[in-house]
Amino acid sequence: MATCAVAGRLAQREASMSNIVVVFDFDKTIIDIDSDNWVVDELGATELFNQLLRTMPWNSVMDKMMDELHIQGKTIKDLEQVLNRVPIHPRIVPAIKAVHSFGCDLRVVSDANTFYIDTVLRHLGVRECFSEINTNPGFVDDEGTLRILPYHDFNKSTHGCNLCPPNMCKGKVIERIQSIFGTEEKKKIIYLGDGAGDFCPSLKLVDGDFMMPRKDFPVWELICNNRDLVKAEIHEWTNGEDLEQILLGLVASIISTEDTKNSVENTSQLFDCKFETIALEALPKPLYVPH
Repeated sequence: MATCAVAGRLAQREASMSNIVVVFDFDKTIIDIDSDNWVVDELGATELFNQLLRTMPWNSVMDKMMDELHIQGKTIKDLEQVLNRVPIHPRIVPAIKAVHSFGCDLRVVSDANTFYIDTVLRHLGVRECFSEINTNPGFVDDEGTLRILPYHDFNKSTHGCNLCPPNMCKGKVIERIQSIFGTEEKKKIIYLGDGAGDFCPSLKLVDGDFMMPRKDFPVWELICNNRDLVKAEIHEWTNGEDLEQILLGLVASIISTEDTKNSVENTSQLFDCKFETIALEALPKPLYVPH
């Protein structure tokens, strides 16, 4: 669904001006399921996966599973077909395209792998919206087997974070992203996630940033129980429709605040699109989660 004329004009002006970085988790955030479980279940390997999970870390299990599936005759084409039918809420893609059109810098920070994420995002037509994908390396070897490596090679050294799994600390990824902006104009980060692995990066966000945890999922519960540790403003969401409305509202609010030096017509209504209207008066309020 196309964005509205007002959004289009603002997007053209803001494309090189936005100081907003939107960081998406992948599993159960962009897509509505866990991609590893989806692939394993769809290819009929759940029992073997559960057996291996008792003996090695998750990331290592997935690499082993790709080898086993290859031995069973499953091809890269089979993997792509499974990934191309992952469940996704119909408002996610429009939300991604909308915030990208407003000049936001979109990035993925995920504990999935590059092959899964690239395949899904290209199928959805939004891969070009993302400037960077931070995840476990996934590549097809000479024998046609998908290999999945850890983001942090824990066989050589530990990343030193006791909140995250051994293969990836998302907090360290956020710190690296923040360091890039160290000498630039202040950037505001909006982080969206659902899992326990998204709690560490939420602790790296600073005052002026925004954390969007998925309600009743592990990261939301961790934030509720450790509210004083999170400096960012918190806005919970439950599904794709929620995600779209809250994310676009936050972006509109930030752009409106930064745009006081420019004259903009219809400043009371940044989004008046075919699919919905988000007025400034209806922008999301911060969530005050219980201690």
